[in-house]
Amino acid sequence: MPHRDIWPRCRPSTCPGRCATPPRHAERHRSERIGWLRAAVLGANDGIVSTASLIIGVAAAEATAHQILVAGVAGLVAGAMSMAAGEFVSVSSQADTESADLARERHELDTTPASERAELTAIYVTRGLSRPLAEQVADQLMAHDALGAHARDELGIVEMHRARPIQAALASAATFSVGAFLPLITTVIAPQGTILPIVGGASLLSLAGLGALAARTGGAPVGKATLRVTFWGVLAMALTAGAGALFGAGG
Repeated sequence: MPHRDIWPRCRPSTCPGRCATPPRHAERHRSERIGWLRAAVLGANDGIVSTASLIIGVAAAEATAHQILVAGVAGLVAGAMSMAAGEFVSVSSQADTESADLARERHELDTTPASERAELTAIYVTRGLSRPLAEQVADQLMAHDALGAHARDELGIVEMHRARPIQAALASAATFSVGAFLPLITTVIAPQGTILPIVGGASLLSLAGLGALAARTGGAPVGKATLRVTFWGVLAMALTAGAGALFGAGG
């Protein structure tokens, strides 16, 4: 069978602008979402679980509707700030480590470039390139961006996965608040005697939906993710309800 070009040759006069260059294939990977997706899922999940558990625990202690609502609002504010602060500190530590590694690598490139070239060459050899080709690749990459090549191939630091403390803190605080708002609004509309079952049921449904959404976004199995997040939600609410009932009865 004769070979046929995928992009047939044509004259610009007959089809201008259509055959000069094949269209570029824009490719997006789910790993690009890993930074914000992790913080968002963690924040929303913690917002639902901690606020719902707090509300259920206080309700189990036979508190009034006003006391339950105040405890829930306080839990939302405290939790959002705690998530933001914790995420910022944690990701800042990662960013500091990355900066220190890059500074060290920059110094080694300035003082011992030959050793750094040999190091990069050895990395490519272990990945399957022949030594002559590995040396050629190392030379070209170092001529183009020596620090970037070593950051990526030696340190494993990739731009799309770089630590971004402020972004992570804001995402965690915002998603925690959104998650915590769900059990709070349920508390407001639920009759006094039904807060425990209604808040618990609505929160579990929210957790299941969050697990399914996160799994779909990240390309993970939906059933497993939904079951995992729902199980821990049930456990947290049950234990908190038990603690509230115990100390409420003792008071």
